[in-house]
Amino acid sequence: MDKRKNIALVAHDNCKKDLVEWVNWNWEMLLGHQLICTGTTGRLVEEALAGRTPRTPQPIHSIIKLKSGPFGGDQQLGAMIADGKVDVLIFFWDPMEPQPHDVDVKALLRISVLYNIPAACNRSTADFLISSQLMKASYEPIRRNYGEYLGRKIEL
Repeated sequence: MDKRKNIALVAHDNCKKDLVEWVNWNWEMLLGHQLICTGTTGRLVEEALAGRTPRTPQPIHSIIKLKSGPFGGDQQLGAMIADGKVDVLIFFWDPMEPQPHDVDVKALLRISVLYNIPAACNRSTADFLISSQLMKASYEPIRRNYGEYLGRKIEL
């Protein structure tokens, strides 16, 4: 993981306002990082960051916008995590509202744990993550070796 992180930003509808407020509060800390967002969240983040003038010549890199979560965006993001293209996941999900794509949400959270990437599912954890000294440094997460699992014998 380089100093410049690939940060995924995702929020369920009832949490989008919180994520946009979080982005507005932390926009300077996001400078120099690549942002990856699902659907509507990406549009809202882009609007929130429009017109921000950094004090340093360190612009936010482009915002990669994936499909909306229910239309495959969560799965696209999961594939990016599996391919090593995401370093941090900020996912404000709504624990009180059932989602039509709940299995995709669970898969996204599972894949972030499987690949040992830092993940924040609420504002407090996101605050701790973004303010960590490790956000400004290179970091190599310890990856579990799944070789034994991959090489297991399957009896037919």
